[in-house]
Amino acid sequence: MHAPSIPKRRRVAGVTVPLFSLRSSRSWGIGEIGDLPDFAAYVRSAGFHLVQILPLGEISGGETSPYSALTAFGIDPMYISLADLPEVHAHEALGGEAGALLLTRAQQSPRVDYEAVRALKRQALRFAFEHFRAHDLAQGSPAAAAFHAFRAQHRDWLDDYALFRALKDAHGGVAWWDFSEPLQKRDAVAMAEARARFSTEILHYEYLQWVAHTQWSAARARLAAMGVEVMGDFPFMVGRDSSDVWAHQGEFRDDASAGVPPDAFNTEGQEWGLPPYWWEKMRATNFAWLRRRARYVGSLYDRFRIDHLVGFFRSYMRPRNALFNAAGKLVPGVFDPPKEADQEKHGEQVVSAMIEASAEVGAQLVAEDLGVVPDFVRTSLTKLAVPGYKVLIWEKDDEVFRDPVKYAPISLACFGTHDTDPVAVWWEGLDAKERAAVTKLPALAPHAKELGARFTPAVHLALIDLLNGAGSELVLFLIQDVLGTRERINTPATTGPQNWTYRLPGTVEELAKDPHLAQLMVLFKQSITKHGRA
Repeated sequence: MHAPSIPKRRRVAGVTVPLFSLRSSRSWGIGEIGDLPDFAAYVRSAGFHLVQILPLGEISGGETSPYSALTAFGIDPMYISLADLPEVHAHEALGGEAGALLLTRAQQSPRVDYEAVRALKRQALRFAFEHFRAHDLAQGSPAAAAFHAFRAQHRDWLDDYALFRALKDAHGGVAWWDFSEPLQKRDAVAMAEARARFSTEILHYEYLQWVAHTQWSAARARLAAMGVEVMGDFPFMVGRDSSDVWAHQGEFRDDASAGVPPDAFNTEGQEWGLPPYWWEKMRATNFAWLRRRARYVGSLYDRFRIDHLVGFFRSYMRPRNALFNAAGKLVPGVFDPPKEADQEKHGEQVVSAMIEASAEVGAQLVAEDLGVVPDFVRTSLTKLAVPGYKVLIWEKDDEVFRDPVKYAPISLACFGTHDTDPVAVWWEGLDAKERAAVTKLPALAPHAKELGARFTPAVHLALIDLLNGAGSELVLFLIQDVLGTRERINTPATTGPQNWTYRLPGTVEELAKDPHLAQLMVLFKQSITKHGRA
């Protein structure tokens, strides 16, 4: 199902943008799969040859974070481009003027309105499914044959996912541990009865995944024809209420909860409420589930980022039913494995399994090795030839910034990630001493007098050139760093409508007509070419 992999260039510049942030005149209030090729063509004109997106998995109801998914497999149906389904006419599918008005509001919303988008698309996609069932499945059309082939190809995850979604609907959305006991425990008789009873709903969820994957394959083929790679994301964990934990209960710990230990930023550490991997049992199967997951994720992308890499070397966990002490503070946790030598060996086994599985489908790995990471983890990455991150704003010794030119070739350089401020905010937040330290970098020193406290076009251009000149084979610019804007995608440890709802300031067509942005794209291309990234 995946498009042919693009031969990897030695030096590449890419753009990080969540799929949900894209806009087009035909999308339904959220970025869609069909919007990706047009966006890729736009940034390709500036010399970029890679687009990085966030996870595509189906987000849990009521959530907005792409890291809160119902499964480690599959594509969220809200990303389906309804304009590419000829049987869907918005006015008819949405029941007339009232539905069409809601669609217009969602399209014009400055931020993604997930509740509205989900409701609109749920209704329209049900309409499309009923049409497909009546006209294609009933008549055995070529589309029906393609659908059945997809089901057979993805049976190892699709069967459990579709049944899980159908059961959640039938139980009013409750967690799987609140299903009837036979279904909780996946009793064979109860499972067979459920598959028969909910066969139409199961078919519906399989249909949605087929449509999403068919559109994704078409979009990737268009990007490959342009010579543009797609880089995706491999979230560290899955939610407790997910089809994966329900289907593989023996490989996830029910007695513990994952998080991170105390550090300089958080004296108590963090608690995520996610089920840790039961590493002992996963090792016994040679990490079979993780291999399937890496192979699947690799089939969607040319490269993918391993989220929270250190967690695959040593998982930090606390007892799930006793997270807090009498004072209301998080209790100390433990690492699994507990000893450093075992952590190093274990992590290399896990990452090697991911490398092997993703290589089967032509994908490469990038490791998110940020935060408190023991030295041996980065030594292991070097040994395994997996690029780690070089976030320029944090790459310094005491108060001296490291010269990006000296970054190791096998690395990824950037100003920040989806969890940080854009570079314009960082620059204007520097005090005089920090700014002076930045402008001492060899690439900036000749222009130091032009680089004041404001994020001017001169500062923007100098920073663009600084990052493109890094020794790293891959550099990534947040879309906000390309546009020179200040909106965040996410602020960690906070909740609210400001997170995961960012949308581009206009459609690709509108961005392309903006004279200021047109000049910026020219400057980006000059810098990318100058540093051998074109």
